[in-house]
Amino acid sequence: MSNLSNFMHHHFDKPADELGDIEKRVLAKAHARKVISTDVNAAFSADASFGERIADSIARIGGSWSFIIAFFVFLVAWTVINTIILVSGAFDPYPFVFLNLILSMLAAIQAPIIMMSQNRQAERDRFEAAKDYEVNLKAELEVLSLHQKIDMHVLTELTGLREDVARLTAELSARS
Repeated sequence: MSNLSNFMHHHFDKPADELGDIEKRVLAKAHARKVISTDVNAAFSADASFGERIADSIARIGGSWSFIIAFFVFLVAWTVINTIILVSGAFDPYPFVFLNLILSMLAAIQAPIIMMSQNRQAERDRFEAAKDYEVNLKAELEVLSLHQKIDMHVLTELTGLREDVARLTAELSARS
């Protein structure tokens, strides 16, 4: 049985072929004493397509107070221009049919983009949870390994002490 297989069996009490891919990868990294933690944001963003990055940007802008305030100012300006300033000859007189059309088109485009970004956020959360699991598993394995090393060290010390006690007992018996 290989050293890694012994390591796997010792830490999980089951054969290597019953372990999942994540467990095998984490055990291999722990056995090789390699770091497993990564920057989740960088790792997740590296795989983002151009469309996903645009959807995230639009959702980030569309969900900000800056956008809400700017859009409110736009709506107020639209209504003031079409009711007070251009009393005669307004390009979109009350009840603002053209504005309603623009708002409907904006909502029809913005809603699916925001949903795409939310789906991506949910995917990111799953990715982050998987990474957290890997790091937690490796930390647990390291704690178990340290515990085993300490136990072995204590047993070695106890064996040495027993030998010393036996030797001293023999010397005392020989002197008496």
